[in-house]
Amino acid sequence: MKVLVIGGAGVFGSRLARLLVRDGHSVTLGGRNLAKAQELATELDCAAAALDLGGDLSGVAEFDVVVDAAGPYHAYGDDPYRLAKTAIRAGVHYLDFSDNAPFSQGIAQLDQDARRAGVCVLSGMSSVPALSCAVVRSLIGDAVPDHIDVAILPGNRSPRGLSVMASILTQVGRPMQVFRGGRWSSVFGWSEPKCYDLPGGLQRQGWIIEVPDVALFPDHFGAKTVIFRAGLELWLMRYGLWLFGLLRRAIPVPITNGLLRGFKLAADLLAPFGSDQGGMSVTVRMGREQTWWRLRVEAGDGPFIPTISIRALLRRKTLPIGAGPALESITLAEAEAAMSDLNAQSERGKEPLHALFPRVLGKDFDALPPHVRATHETYDIGRWQGQASVRRGSSMWSKALTMLFQFPPATDRIAVEVTKTVTAHGETWERNFGGHRFRSHLKATPQGMTERFGPFTFCLGLKVEEGSLHFPVLSARLGPLPLPKWLLPVSIAREYEADDQFHFDVKLLAPITHRLLVHYRGQLSEAPPDPR
Repeated sequence: MKVLVIGGAGVFGSRLARLLVRDGHSVTLGGRNLAKAQELATELDCAAAALDLGGDLSGVAEFDVVVDAAGPYHAYGDDPYRLAKTAIRAGVHYLDFSDNAPFSQGIAQLDQDARRAGVCVLSGMSSVPALSCAVVRSLIGDAVPDHIDVAILPGNRSPRGLSVMASILTQVGRPMQVFRGGRWSSVFGWSEPKCYDLPGGLQRQGWIIEVPDVALFPDHFGAKTVIFRAGLELWLMRYGLWLFGLLRRAIPVPITNGLLRGFKLAADLLAPFGSDQGGMSVTVRMGREQTWWRLRVEAGDGPFIPTISIRALLRRKTLPIGAGPALESITLAEAEAAMSDLNAQSERGKEPLHALFPRVLGKDFDALPPHVRATHETYDIGRWQGQASVRRGSSMWSKALTMLFQFPPATDRIAVEVTKTVTAHGETWERNFGGHRFRSHLKATPQGMTERFGPFTFCLGLKVEEGSLHFPVLSARLGPLPLPKWLLPVSIAREYEADDQFHFDVKLLAPITHRLLVHYRGQLSEAPPDPR
């Protein structure tokens, strides 16, 4: 095929050109800097052409495929799909490396035009979403995953293009939407670090940013949670970005060309440090099991990975017709074949997961009714909603304690939502009674389980009796100080199933007096997901 690679002298464009020449395609490197493109073209034994995305694009018609490897795609102005439209009118296939969610989603507006022209128009033919989608599909088959977690973790010596840096910097410290536990919620870009394992014992840290996967995968795969993280090898760069993000949370510092080049200079000064080893991780959870695929790339071949999806697609005899984001555009087998001549190794595996309550209760957990078990099989975020009634004690002592622990006011009927979030140490429960919220933190210990409300920590003697889960309080402490038995509240709390629904009944008696502190009871069912 005759392929025009716009931005062909850049970080990813040059590597795509190298692979396509290796595969026998007739490649032309397009760009504003003809001298730079010609220098690389001479090395690769291919052609070069002067081409400005803001100028005359009529030369596109001479090719079978045009690839936009320039970017940054979020900054393409009022007519972001000008190149794609030109390609469609010329009957030329269009592909790009977009890592911008709105850009990749929005290209679907050209679908009818692309079909009439009989051309393939795919946005995001890169590590995300094309390769990540292929990996997820390979891991789940036809099943519906609960949780998808993707991370790209390059080595520090990998070259950094200005477009990629601009894409990340614009997100750092700014709010973005992620789909977690069936609900869209806001997080800050470059937050919530997590450690990932890669083949050969390599470990890297990733931080949340937005890519097309975050917007596309909840609907495409039906997942309740989709998270993407990117990493930097050097701690100085990771936490430097985090500090910059804290600044941008308070002051929305614009990413100007001068600031971008300042960050680029700092990154270049640190380039001799670290390694040329990087990788990618994709993990999916289905029920009580998670399955993963991991990739490790060495010897400086990391920047070739974003080009693999296009290389794999152009090895086909025919291309899919229509326009849209690059979902299901290639298979994992095609992708792995396309990286077989690189210094890359992949592995996959699976492992069982054990939620907090099954770990603590052991075999007794399986004796609980299905609806009770379901509320305690939390692996990320679980949301439950229903109705409840609340009674509160009338004594001054009880009133003081209910205020201290922020228990809800008395009412005969109130909407309630319980959100359970898995943390590094256990689970955090937020109970929302009609807008009145109070939280507790649960943790497994050698003695069983503790539940902490502020500075008060209670040791719970969880037990299963007659199909109900009971929560008696065995001991307590205030900070590190143990409380005497006579200062313990009495917990008469249980969870059970009735009328094919989960029910809770929590009655607490005040310490010393053993008079009513609070009594709330009701029923819950799993909260429906937000529209994807």
